[in-house]
Amino acid sequence: MILSLIIFIALLVLLILVHEAGHFGAAKLFGIRVDEFAVGFPPRLLTIRRGETEYSINLLLVGGYVKIRGEDLGTDVKDDRSMAARSRPVQAVVVVAGVAVNLLFGWLALSAGYMAGMPTSAEYQGFGTVENIHTTILAVVPGSPAARAGLQPGDTIQSVTTDSAHIAATGSASAQVQEFIAAHQDESFVFVLERGGEEQNSVLRAEEGVIGGRKAIGIQMGDIGILQLLPHLALVEGALAAKDMTVSTATGLGMFFGQLLTGKAQWGDVAGPVGIAGLGAGAVQDGFASAALIVALISINLALINLIPIPGLDGGRLLIIATEGLLRRPISPKIINAFSIAGFALIVVLMVVVTYHDIARLVG
Repeated sequence: MILSLIIFIALLVLLILVHEAGHFGAAKLFGIRVDEFAVGFPPRLLTIRRGETEYSINLLLVGGYVKIRGEDLGTDVKDDRSMAARSRPVQAVVVVAGVAVNLLFGWLALSAGYMAGMPTSAEYQGFGTVENIHTTILAVVPGSPAARAGLQPGDTIQSVTTDSAHIAATGSASAQVQEFIAAHQDESFVFVLERGGEEQNSVLRAEEGVIGGRKAIGIQMGDIGILQLLPHLALVEGALAAKDMTVSTATGLGMFFGQLLTGKAQWGDVAGPVGIAGLGAGAVQDGFASAALIVALISINLALINLIPIPGLDGGRLLIIATEGLLRRPISPKIINAFSIAGFALIVVLMVVVTYHDIARLVG
């Protein structure tokens, strides 16, 4: 588990560097001077200069950054190689390039997952054929009998037994297992599961109050197999999956921030650094395709979160560029600094609250 966590943290750092590489590449494309491209944060360990840019490796390997000449909005830099000297459309392209590269990386990660073999619903209709189908737990209701018994998303159900009956879950059997549980809801169930190649047994009883109308154990099931595609088909399927993931993520973020404004935010549905690290380490343990899926999800989330118009994020910078374009003059640096401080404070508060809920879920 520790090795998986280290690997996943390295992937997170890579995603941040990919984002910064987008800004770096766009700046170079438009002839804007880049003073430094850094892996990690100071203190510095190693610096190499290539042309006008320093490439540094720092001690705190928790991300990276790129220093673009004149990138601080509101500054009046006369250097014609600075970002401030470029037109606002060019500035906007440099700012949004990091987002674009994260979306591109998400697509490529999903495509790589399909090349290796991606867990896919048996109901899938598209390129290729879903093979090796198993009845799989997709979700577990928190606090339910299934959660207390240790059932987890991703577990495959081999069989379910009661005192009076038995069902073997072979192939596409999720509907039959669901009917079996409903028909024997007053008995104890013995689940034989497979998790990470190992067999596990769990005993539980259905309870009232998990869902409306009847007793339930608190799981959502589906028939999941493996879809492996040739590279050219994987690229197409990866693009379609990336589009769907981007739309659903944007919708989820919009709903969350809407709830946040009304004081009804569902913090249990949000994962912060601690939660993401735990999920990511588990995904790495589950194999390449699962790791590719979670990396793509985080990369797309990173792209969309950066588009939120909060000072300190790329979206905040885009908002300032657009505002200056409408006003046809630069905004006062004092105003920009004040908004940047407020935006940074908001981000810190959100991260603290989300991390608190991450830890509460772990210890709970």
